[in-house]
Amino acid sequence: MTTLHDSARMLTALLRASHLITFGQLPALVDRHAAGAGLHRARIFVADLREEVLREATGEGIDAGLGGQEMRIDATLPGRVFQIMQGLSTPVGSRLQHWLPILDGTERLGVLRVETDAEPDGAGHDSMRDLASLLGLLLVSKRHHSDSYARLTRVSPMSVSAEMQWTLMPPRTFANERVTIAGAMEPAYATAGDAFDYALAGDTAHLAVFDAMGHDTAAGLIANLALATCRNQRRQGAGLAEAALTIETMLLEQFTLNRYATGILADLDLATGLLTWISCGHHPPVLVRGGRWTTALDCAPSHPLGTDLGLPVVPCREQLEPGDRLLLYTDGITEARDAHGHEFGRDRFVDFIIRRQADGLPVPETLRRLVRAVLDHHDGRLTDDATVLLCEWHGPE
Repeated sequence: MTTLHDSARMLTALLRASHLITFGQLPALVDRHAAGAGLHRARIFVADLREEVLREATGEGIDAGLGGQEMRIDATLPGRVFQIMQGLSTPVGSRLQHWLPILDGTERLGVLRVETDAEPDGAGHDSMRDLASLLGLLLVSKRHHSDSYARLTRVSPMSVSAEMQWTLMPPRTFANERVTIAGAMEPAYATAGDAFDYALAGDTAHLAVFDAMGHDTAAGLIANLALATCRNQRRQGAGLAEAALTIETMLLEQFTLNRYATGILADLDLATGLLTWISCGHHPPVLVRGGRWTTALDCAPSHPLGTDLGLPVVPCREQLEPGDRLLLYTDGITEARDAHGHEFGRDRFVDFIIRRQADGLPVPETLRRLVRAVLDHHDGRLTDDATVLLCEWHGPE
């Protein structure tokens, strides 16, 4: 039986040892210290970039996954744990096998497997959950300087433009007591001109989506420049209109009217629910209220960024209600066509979100399944980038 002393000793030892180890050394370290707390055969599995499979981190070889297991997310017990973000257990021989989600906040990284000799008591369950929580922090601290982690999470070669985009993207999910934000972007290994961003500062959540002209490396450069300029202006205290003007100036300096990007920039006041946004030639945001009522938030659009057409930038406002979901997206979501030329369409897109909300799925799982549906509609291969950013305001408290 795991005691509080055993659990504290395990977590302390892991934390102290973690500062000077690589990602490849982490699996053996976790297994050794977990066993001392009665948690046997500890194994770490991380999700691939598309969140289709869970791959074991073995710490062996250049890929840190040589000879490890690989399990489908849509057809296995560990995959179910990843989807619902809750632990599940099953008997295996004379032991109980436990699967727990590994999270960085609410971003899903993978799952942890441990075995116990008997049904854990309350302290034992706490010990497993605490280990999974610490693992989330350790994985995030190691992945940014680990090519082994990057290789393990990829099942296909990645284009240079996609390499740029994923390096610049924020975590795909964030949540606190007032807001949940989640983003998804496809084709994961070849995305070029799409980008999404979000950040919190005080009582404000900043949101942005960009869609650059083309589907090549130049499109990736445009999207990266637009996103970086947006962040730069935001962090200097610039408003939405000023940020858009600076992005326009930067694109004109670098591409002189040859390329452009559309975009939505938005600020959500988390204390009041007041949404302020501007549209630069982009599709209007969609609001889902009460799990069933939807509307497009129309706003007089300015011109696409980089076209220098001189249209005014007009901020628009909408008062959100607790539970409202805001959808920012690019045309790759709605304009994906099947073999008969039929578009996925905005109605189908919004209806999918509403139905999954009614199913009670976590927001990141809703977006994962949305991307699968768009890919299936397009026979598994998209000809344009498809990006969606979902923001749910829970209320002022």
